[in-house]
Amino acid sequence: MRRVDYRDLIGGGLTTLAGAAAMYHSLTAFSVGTAARMGPGYFPALVGGLLMLCGIMIFIPALLRAGPIPTVEFRPMFWISLSVLAFALLVLPFGLVPAVFAQTVLAGISDCKLSWRGSLILAGALSVGATLVFKVGLGVILPTFAWPW
Repeated sequence: MRRVDYRDLIGGGLTTLAGAAAMYHSLTAFSVGTAARMGPGYFPALVGGLLMLCGIMIFIPALLRAGPIPTVEFRPMFWISLSVLAFALLVLPFGLVPAVFAQTVLAGISDCKLSWRGSLILAGALSVGATLVFKVGLGVILPTFAWPW
């Protein structure tokens, strides 16, 4: 055991940095406006500030309690990164459903507890859910199925 909780220390620090980056970008790239007439940068700046506040609320208590040093697990890092890359490469040529299906199956490989059957059921449910939310609900112009050949 160490003197500080490194997991929350790292998590709080990264959350604070992400909030600071979002807030900085929205304040410098967009017009903020006022509370009565909000500009396009007002809401992102507000969310970035709230994210920074949450990160600080995680970071400070981590300095006051002990915790183990986290270990880096490379298997989940590899498979989840590969699943995001697969989605990005497959969504336009093949469509939303095959891309979500491939991403879910590849991300499922990173978890030793999830069976192939469970991964396929999850992939099917997420494909239906993504189609309902993005195509039907939001009207995103993205093909559901598109075969490049």
